Amino acid sequence: MTSWTVRPEPYDSATAAALWRAYYTEVSDRWYLRETGRRTAPDELERGVASETGADLAPPTGALLVGWYGDVPAASAGLRLLDSGRAELTRVYVDGALRGSGGGTALMTAVEQAARGLGARELVLDTRLDLVEARALYARHGFREIPAYSTGPYSEIWYGKQL
Repeated sequence: MTSWTVRPEPYDSATAAALWRAYYTEVSDRWYLRETGRRTAPDELERGVASETGADLAPPTGALLVGWYGDVPAASAGLRLLDSGRAELTRVYVDGALRGSGGGTALMTAVEQAARGLGARELVLDTRLDLVEARALYARHGFREIPAYSTGPYSEIWYGKQL
């Protein structure tokens, strides 16, 4: 039986880039399908992928974690300190073909440990309402709705968890 392992990954590695592209493609396509009835145009997708380097996920104030299903990189989560006690969770992704196989749990366990290692006492995140798989994962791992702490065009609901 194949199992999940999670370990830190440089934000600028080829593995990180491939997972960022997979994540961005999924969330962008969902938004475009909902709003326009079509998938993301290729040029728009490329601009979106290129718009965020992930440099804010670099140590010592951030981390990028990659979940490996056997020897396949298939999940990711980013952390960045917002202040001395709060870390923001971002870029949470599990390959759709492997959802339900334990990757989300392995990832969230590692995220909490990494956040504590950064000195965080609270994890927060914002997401969209249509990302129901992610929202269910957060709820299963003790996140609760909190008041908005950020603004942005894709911030529709906010969650937090005390560590």
